[in-house]
Amino acid sequence: MASKDEFFNPAKLSPRDKAATTDTTARAIVSAEAAAREKKTEKLRALRLAQPAVEQPAPKRRK
Repeated sequence: MASKDEFFNPAKLSPRDKAATTDTTARAIVSAEAAAREKKTEKLRALRLAQPAVEQPAPKRRK
């Protein structure tokens, strides 16, 4: 059976260490989201460029 010490860190972290951990984690999440967004954008751009060009009819002018 696991002891309590295996799950909980008995030493307190300093506020600076907590902030550094939070900052590192947040930056990793933001970076991963940006990479996923760029990958999706590139995929959609490639699909859009692969489609044949369809001309839009000119809007009718009113007299």
